[in-house]
Amino acid sequence: MSELTVGPVLSWNNEKIKAHIDAILELDGAKILWGGVPLKNHKIPAIYGSYEPTCVFVPLKHFKVAKKRQLLATEVFGPFTLVVEYGNNDVDKVLEVMESLPHHLTAACVSNDPVFTNHILGNTVNGTQYEGMRARTTGAPQNHWFGPCGDPRGAGIGTPYAI
Repeated sequence: MSELTVGPVLSWNNEKIKAHIDAILELDGAKILWGGVPLKNHKIPAIYGSYEPTCVFVPLKHFKVAKKRQLLATEVFGPFTLVVEYGNNDVDKVLEVMESLPHHLTAACVSNDPVFTNHILGNTVNGTQYEGMRARTTGAPQNHWFGPCGDPRGAGIGTPYAI
């Protein structure tokens, strides 16, 4: 909190975040890699979430079951992510799972293997697709300015012209 690297989750409170994490941890092989606990020593109102950045490992097999996939694809809109391990023989299974998700907003393919990235890019549909060694899914390129509205570095972001 003091370094402004984490803040409140406006759409989920701590009870809802904990229930979501607990539901995922009920899946065989799922485990917390880091985080998973509420923030301490803060003044965030209880109606908002205040969790440490959290990463949960989930075996790929759980994404193949529609009911589980719905749980795993629920977005917390906070510092929460899932990690899934897969091998070379699982790539098409991962693509099948990705394409079964409803929104297709943003995805990233982080690799320096052009054959692999071409296979991924040729078999997925997303609103925004990042590719390459520095791909990520923030929804904005690194040159986007997230400072105050009207700052010239924002190139119009946050102004009526950008809307």
